Amino acid sequence: MAALVLRSVRELVKRVEFLTAPRRHRHKKKWAATEPKFPATRLALQNFDMTYSVQFGDLWPSIRVSLLSEQKYGALVNNFTAWDHVIAELEHLGARDFVNEAFSHWELEHESGQPAAPAPAPASWACSPNLRCFTFAKGDVSCFPRARLGSLGVLDYYLMDAASLLPVLALGLQPGDTVLDLCAAPGGKTLALLQTGCCCNLAANDLSTSRTGRLQKVLHSYVPQDIRDGTRVRVTSWDGRKWGELEGDTYDRVLVDAPCTTDRHSLHEEENNIFQRSRKKERQTLPLLQVQLLAAGLLATKPGGYAVYSTCSLSHLQNEYVVQGTIELLANQYSIEVQVEDLTHFRKLFMGTFFFFPSCQVGELVIPNLVANFGPMYFCKLRRLT
Repeated sequence: MAALVLRSVRELVKRVEFLTAPRRHRHKKKWAATEPKFPATRLALQNFDMTYSVQFGDLWPSIRVSLLSEQKYGALVNNFTAWDHVIAELEHLGARDFVNEAFSHWELEHESGQPAAPAPAPASWACSPNLRCFTFAKGDVSCFPRARLGSLGVLDYYLMDAASLLPVLALGLQPGDTVLDLCAAPGGKTLALLQTGCCCNLAANDLSTSRTGRLQKVLHSYVPQDIRDGTRVRVTSWDGRKWGELEGDTYDRVLVDAPCTTDRHSLHEEENNIFQRSRKKERQTLPLLQVQLLAAGLLATKPGGYAVYSTCSLSHLQNEYVVQGTIELLANQYSIEVQVEDLTHFRKLFMGTFFFFPSCQVGELVIPNLVANFGPMYFCKLRRLT
């Protein structure tokens, strides 16, 4: 009898526990569901610690803490507004135009007879003109105020990672050039290309329609309507990998700012983070996509023209290896010869503003540093010979 009562009490207790437990806890969880779920930002850091500690050695701890710290910005002056007034305001803040300051310093070295870097061939040496970008000095963590609407109805300046301007400078635009920005969104480099005043025609493309929407918004905020609506700027959402078939041998200058692991973004933002578990395959196939895009960009370049490949990743698999793989691909499949241009002079020209990794096989890499927390930004200039 006692045993029967005890059994009844146990059943009653179980029922009470079941009824009071929240619905989501009433069934035993599967083992896979109990595994810890790390945020994408943490997975990104784990990945970087494993790969970049090998790639950069003793430099990695410094790069790591810089990536995790607040980023520095530059203010790209909008030449479509009253730029002289904007420059005066930025100088009043204590900022300096790092582009023209570097050029002035280089000219003074030559005039005074002081030793300077030997001048490379003019075509590879040339920088895109008319670009003014202000930054605060190394160690100065001041921030720029938000840009204001100028008297001409467009914003005064565009805040961007100042290192993002280097690929545009390296492209070496000349007046009357036809230009392709193959992966244009969100629009900072496209805007910089227009600021040079050299684009006879500019094709700005990005596969993502949502991202081209952001590009259109940037152009609307910074570029007058007569230029946006004219034939000078064409915004498209085509598959960049097929551009060589669509418009082969067409452009004087091509910028391929390829999709990448966006290292700094991946450490700070969960939204659109490529280290999300659902995007693992996409992340693993990035180098293949990058080779396809760079190959298409070079196929769209006229023989004798120039292309610049860039990413905001530290990974040599997405940088130097992509460049070298693309050169081999074009040589083997298309009998097209491509030459990597020497950008050593760029490192020397802008070392007062940025920190450069000294051991790139091809191209140049800006690495983050706490006193100059720009980048990462990899860029490599290529000339299509045939």
